[in-house]
Amino acid sequence: MQPRNMSMSGVVDLAAVKAAQEAKAKAEQARAEAARQGGGGAVSPADLVIDVDEAGFERDVLQRSAEVPVVIDFWAEWCEPCKQLSPLLERLAVEYAGRFMLAKIDVDANQMLMQQFGVQGIPAVFAVVAGQALPLFQGAAGEAQIRETLDQLVAVAEQRFGLTGLTVDPDAGPGSAQSAPAVPAGPYDALLEAAVQALDAGDFGGAVQAYKNVLSEDPANMEAKLGLAQAELLQRVQGVDPQQVRKDAAEKPADAQAQIAAADLDLVGGHVEDAFGRLIETVQRTVGDDRDAVRIRLLELFEVVGGEDPRVAAARRALARALF
Repeated sequence: MQPRNMSMSGVVDLAAVKAAQEAKAKAEQARAEAARQGGGGAVSPADLVIDVDEAGFERDVLQRSAEVPVVIDFWAEWCEPCKQLSPLLERLAVEYAGRFMLAKIDVDANQMLMQQFGVQGIPAVFAVVAGQALPLFQGAAGEAQIRETLDQLVAVAEQRFGLTGLTVDPDAGPGSAQSAPAVPAGPYDALLEAAVQALDAGDFGGAVQAYKNVLSEDPANMEAKLGLAQAELLQRVQGVDPQQVRKDAAEKPADAQAQIAAADLDLVGGHVEDAFGRLIETVQRTVGDDRDAVRIRLLELFEVVGGEDPRVAAARRALARALF
């Protein structure tokens, strides 16, 4: 998963790692402030599912997302699929025991929020983590798929932002929600900050090495994985002649390396679907080592965008069809 800003436009943000660091710092400050004001208590299971309107969105979703991932269920009384999905999400919110909160938004009463999130149809499910929004899924979904999505959300929230969720006490009364004690910063913060500074300075090689240093010690570190994918992309396109790359790609549609180079430029320019579509079409035109090289680069670009992005999910399905 890969946190995004509220506009949900231009998912590939080359400053995403820096934004994640800043959001993580804000989340830690918010938890520290809550602790100073008497936080650290437990939450009732009833606190894990809340109804949210436009007036309370800032407090109940944006501010709360600095303590725990907030899953948003856009629903309406007339929506038949919502009548199956909403109870399932409510049950999972309780079962996950504070690792996320569920905010239910009635679209009929909250048209502005529906428009801000770009909801085209319901049910639609989003999440907000450390003040940054990302789409999860739209329409009916099976419980297994929903659990997998929630597991990814919880993992990213903890690994990238240090959000460990809420402590749940079945005997606590409603309205007692407090954040769990903050987890001390990990041992890699200095290396990650060095990588961000290298990116800011245009030292992409230095950033790549810094992220690799983290991953050599912590191969599952999500922030370092995302940062490495972005830094390597920037390093590849540094100094290339865009016009020549585009010319080569247009003249050689079956040339794997020409299409790979053009796809890198597509992604840096924010043209996510173009980059994915170009490489999927090239997979269909090539064989052997060339096809494998294109497939590997496409998987690398998936890492840059983030596995939770619906465009990645769609491209994975298209790649599977192209391969098999």
